[in-house]
Amino acid sequence: MKKLVLLFCAGLVAFSLLAQNVYETQITFEKDEYWWGGAVGLGAKMPYTQPLAEFDLALQNNNNQVVPFFLSNKGRFIWSNLPFKFEVKDNSIIVKSQYEEITVEKAGKTLKDAYLAASGKYFPPSGVLPDELFFTMPQYNTWIELMYNQNETDIMNYAQSIVDNDFPVGVLMIDDNWQKYYGNFDFKPEKFSDPKAMIDKLHAMGFKVMLWICPFVSADSPEYRDLAAKGYLIKRKGTNEPAVINWWNGYSACYDLTNPAAKDYFIAQLKQMQQTYGVDGFKFDAGDNQFYNPAYIDSYKKDAISVDHTMAWAELGLEFPFNEYRAGWRMGGEALVQRLGDKDYSWKAVRSLISEMLAAGMFGYAYACPDMIGGGQFTSFLGIDDSGFDQDLIVRSTQVHTLMPMMQFSVAPWRILNEENLETVRKAAKLHVKMGDYIIAQAKLSSHSGEPIVRHMEYAFPNEGFATCVDQFMLGDKYMVAPVVGAENVRQVKLPKGRWKDEQGKVYKGGKTIEFNIPMNRLLYFEKLK
Repeated sequence: MKKLVLLFCAGLVAFSLLAQNVYETQITFEKDEYWWGGAVGLGAKMPYTQPLAEFDLALQNNNNQVVPFFLSNKGRFIWSNLPFKFEVKDNSIIVKSQYEEITVEKAGKTLKDAYLAASGKYFPPSGVLPDELFFTMPQYNTWIELMYNQNETDIMNYAQSIVDNDFPVGVLMIDDNWQKYYGNFDFKPEKFSDPKAMIDKLHAMGFKVMLWICPFVSADSPEYRDLAAKGYLIKRKGTNEPAVINWWNGYSACYDLTNPAAKDYFIAQLKQMQQTYGVDGFKFDAGDNQFYNPAYIDSYKKDAISVDHTMAWAELGLEFPFNEYRAGWRMGGEALVQRLGDKDYSWKAVRSLISEMLAAGMFGYAYACPDMIGGGQFTSFLGIDDSGFDQDLIVRSTQVHTLMPMMQFSVAPWRILNEENLETVRKAAKLHVKMGDYIIAQAKLSSHSGEPIVRHMEYAFPNEGFATCVDQFMLGDKYMVAPVVGAENVRQVKLPKGRWKDEQGKVYKGGKTIEFNIPMNRLLYFEKLK
């Protein structure tokens, strides 16, 4: 196969134009250089020190946000507005784009230098935040407790239990299956006797209320027929008929949000819901790039590719200060809440939370939440009775969330924890509230500077040996957090240079590694002293 190759020796980067118009860029790692990028859901593999099989940003997302962006701790980065494939092998990253040559850019000498240069140029902060309540109070989601049995009685019982157990009141998300069917925006009458009154009661209790929604439309429904007639649905390739897309809840048609009229219509439906029921906002689920393979569908936008649909779905959220997303394409710096993908109920999942949140921050998704406490993958909870839960896992998962920008409960801690562990979790929720002023201050700073709220240790302390540290993080520039993320209550903490005071008031000189014994009721964190 013939290749057109241009070599740039200084950057150790090679470009090649393969047959079939595929541009290849090989990024060879410099000495002591580490790279992050591509997908939040690959965060546990970052920085990339091991081989990684080819990953396609157009059709894969590992259940989370993807970005056409890589950056290194030596001030180098790459960006493309369009998706590409990449793999890691032989001490290099190989990038393949069918659209353009991708070049390595250089900005300073550190991870922070690379991030700020890329953010300022390609995903600048909008200056707007999601609603402040996301940051200052815990969130609650009905998913794990109710799963597909969303109903008025149990939702009200869940909300009342939050109050009765003295947990701070915040955002309450009603998850999937409240509606008659997909594409319909009416509550199931057999499950909700008076949804407007229910939401009024939740507001009176101090909650803001969000509803789960998706872009899918159940086939052969009145909405399906109406939307098909309007031309608002994605079409099957080469036909004028709506496409039927296979997703995790079966087979459905799907809104074509590359059609401005369809997007306006969808937004109007949501705003009508707000008028009718008093809903505050929406959890925008789905939108995953793999649902929109252009080999099988036709779009209103003639040259639309998969991620154009993902982005159009994300843009809806800008209309609603109360929003939440899991799938995403680009959109760094925008006023969108980004949650990590549903995790298993496992220690492995707990250990992945910090590394994936660090990735989210470095990709421009500062306003992020580390999934649901204990995990959001409901199948992990099936068949476990109240006595079968690993209480330590729930407590440690809570502690990872506590000093993140957001924390979200779903499985009810008052149902599965003994009183001692419940009190530890309750105090963690209240600590998040206590730190709310600092967290929202960092969010406001991020909305103008673009800097992450949760920061990699290498970002904050370059060249101190933190590039591969994935179990500590900085909250802003003041607090270093070192949660326990395993079944053992002992962990080592590497302190950066300087003076540090732990949450119990003890002061340490930095620049060394210290082993701590951390009982279950303790979240270890440090304040940086001047």
